[in-house]
Formats: sequence, structure tokens, C-alpha cells
Amino acid sequence: MVAELTTAPLQNDEPVLLPERIGDLTGLDGLGVGGELLAAFIAAFIIGNLMLAMTGVAGPWAKRKITAAFTDRIAVTHLGPAGLFIIVADAVRLLSKELIIPENADRPAYDLAPIVVASSALLGFAVIPMGSGIHLADPEVGLAFVFAVAGIASIGLVMAGYASANKYSMLGGLRAVAQNVAYEIPLVVTGMSVVIFAGSLQMSTIVDAQAQTLVDLGAVSIPAWYALVNPFAFVLFLLANFAEVGRNPFDTPEAPTEIVAGYQTEYSSVYFVLIYLGEFLHIFLGGAIIATIFLGGPAGPVLPGIVWFLIKIWAVFFLTQWLRSAVPRVRIDQLIEIGWKGLLVLSFANLILTAVIVGLIA
Repeated sequence: MVAELTTAPLQNDEPVLLPERIGDLTGLDGLGVGGELLAAFIAAFIIGNLMLAMTGVAGPWAKRKITAAFTDRIAVTHLGPAGLFIIVADAVRLLSKELIIPENADRPAYDLAPIVVASSALLGFAVIPMGSGIHLADPEVGLAFVFAVAGIASIGLVMAGYASANKYSMLGGLRAVAQNVAYEIPLVVTGMSVVIFAGSLQMSTIVDAQAQTLVDLGAVSIPAWYALVNPFAFVLFLLANFAEVGRNPFDTPEAPTEIVAGYQTEYSSVYFVLIYLGEFLHIFLGGAIIATIFLGGPAGPVLPGIVWFLIKIWAVFFLTQWLRSAVPRVRIDQLIEIGWKGLLVLSFANLILTAVIVGLIA
């Protein structure tokens, strides 16, 4: 039996956000505006450190382990159980290296670029509902906000390439921006098809709309996750997201065999760590967006919502590493052609088809 699927969002009570919970628990909400700001800072600190901790595990350890499994090799094993202490070793190694600044570098832009790349991803998590009450903010334009702040990373890549006074870095920065522009549009347009279904840009409303039942199979109810309602849009969004975060087969702007690591060639020590951190933060942000607008957000049986949410974004990370090991990268001309002539056309076709279907249902 197929349940009736409406496009109107569910009428749920306003969610209690994490700053409000912290304010109630600590009594900070009784201190006026200052207390509210402090509660918001504590909430942001919790979410930021959760994401940074996952990035710290993913970059030095999980990436190596997953790649080794796919390529029939043995990854880190000697430092701690399962090689987990490589995380500490890599942190000490990278942060203790000398910070070398190119002689002709544009210092303000050179210094700010790594911060821009990393912080733009962290800002995006502010509006992502992670379940179990972990939700920092819920503006009515949440999906538009997360796309906007994620796009700020393109500015950081241009700054890094230009300010490094290196032609390879400059070329890498230009390629990165060309790629981001080519795939950001299909990404946003495909996301808008979800907005048409949910009837809102608000992230909590999009998650609530997916709580409806799509199909009843006896005692089992299949939820109306938009990955099931519109799998074509889900696949398009996945491909555009892989290009947006620079994963295979779309990692040309920073491919060592192509242009000597591109925009990050001249970065070392803590600056390189920030760029590397930003790269993985954007992968997790992409996974968080996919989980929220296509996979029901934190929804799932038995386990707490935050656990399901983390499982879903780690699944997306696993997929990016799988592609990294299994799919060869495309040339820069092929990359741009796929974006402008392929995904852009398909994303608009999906948007029009979605609008027609929703119009007929309504």
C-alpha cells in the first residue's frame, strides 16, 4: 500500500535549539543578552569541536585505512591500537614544521586564505539539525545559508593561489574556482527541487517532511526520504557534491600529478593543516547536507538521532574515499564540460519535472 505523500511540511512544534537547552540547564538564560550570547558560544564550541574531532580522525587515519583496504595494502598499524595514534603523531609532525612564507607572497591574503577555507565549512554546520537536540540555529532560509557559506571557500582558494606568488598555485586556484562555479549551480538547482517538495528552505521543516510514510510494507513503513522519492535528484546532488569538495574523479585543481598540488603548493606547517582540515570539513559538510535533505536527517530506528546522523555523513565520507581509490580523475576540460553540458542541463530538467509532479499532486 502506497501512502499519500503531500508536499506540505508537517506542522510540528518549534524545535528547542541547543543554545536554549544550554541556557536552561546552566541558568544563563536568566542573565539577559549576555547569558544568551554565552550559551550560543558554548553550543557553537560543542558543535565545532565535534566536527573537528571527526576531521582529525578522518584525515590522518580513516582515509589511510579505507584507501589501504580498497588497494590491498596495509595502512598505519604500529602507532597505538589499529594505528590510531597516527592522529597525534601527524598533528605533532605537521604543527612543528617550519612555516615557510614565499618571498613575494601577498601576506594578508596568504595568511587569511587557510582560515577562510576552514571557517566557511564550520559556519555551514550552524543550521544543520543533527538530532538529539543538537541544532545551533534554524533560520527560515537555512538551506540557502548553508550553500552561501560553503561557497565562501572559493574565495579562500583564489586567495591562496594568487597570494602564493607561484604560477602552479595560481593555476590551481583558477581551476578550483572554475570547477566550483560549474558545479555549484547544479548543486543549488538540484537542492531547490527538494525545497519544492518540502515547501520550505528551513532545514528542520525539510527533515520533518521526510518523516511521512512513502510505502507501507506490512509492519514495515518506508519513510519518504527524498533520496527515495526522487532518486534522480539524489544522484545528481551526489555527483555535484563530489566535484564541489574536490573528490575523485573531480580532484584536478589539487592533483599532484597535474599541477604540483595546486593552490596549496606553497603552504606548510599550521597553514597546510588548516587547508587540509578545511578540505575534510567540506566533505563532512557535504555529507551533512545530503543526510539532511535526502536521507531524513537524524531519523532512524532504535539509535539516538545524533548517532544516525553521524552514520549517514560517515557513509558519504566512505563513498568519497571509495571513489578516490576506484575512479580515475578526469581532465580539466572534461571536468568543466561535465558540469556545464551535463549536470547543469540535467539539474534544470529535474527541477522542471519536480515542479510539474508537485503541481499535479497539489
